[in-house]
Amino acid sequence: MQCPVCHNEVSAQSAFCNSCGAPLAAAATSASSSVPPPTNYTDVPSGYSTVPPAYVAAPPVATGSGLSENAAAAIAYLTIIPAIIFLVLEPYNKMPLVKFHSWQSIGLCVAAFVLQAIISFAEIAMHFVPGIILLFSLVHLVIGVGLFLIWLFIILKASKGERYKLPVIGDFAEKQARG
Repeated sequence: MQCPVCHNEVSAQSAFCNSCGAPLAAAATSASSSVPPPTNYTDVPSGYSTVPPAYVAAPPVATGSGLSENAAAAIAYLTIIPAIIFLVLEPYNKMPLVKFHSWQSIGLCVAAFVLQAIISFAEIAMHFVPGIILLFSLVHLVIGVGLFLIWLFIILKASKGERYKLPVIGDFAEKQARG
């Protein structure tokens, strides 16, 4: 037997087409008597429903919420620019964790710059000493690796939502974040 709507093969015992869901008994009678099927078909066999299938929509994408507090706190350490942006933008400058880590990031950048500048000026002042360039190159390398490891450690702590304070910079950041 064929469905009169979609022309797919269906079994003779079926009351509805398996492909399109059209009622087969009403279609067979309408084809034979040329009377349209009733608008409210109530003779539904058990196991079938007259309610169309419910389609579950995907959950809505959060458009206005922005970054989570932990993500924003970790991103504040990427450079000094996100830290300044987070201190200026409205939802983030109200979050205490983001404010603290933004200020600590700015303090760490300033401290790293000052430390490297002092080492560079000392290297320039002592350039006449033989072999001093090798010593200062090693000092630059050790300080750079140390700052990198501290930077990674603080990013991990911030991404977990923890408030890890660096010795001097952390106190400054906490004062600025409260005020």
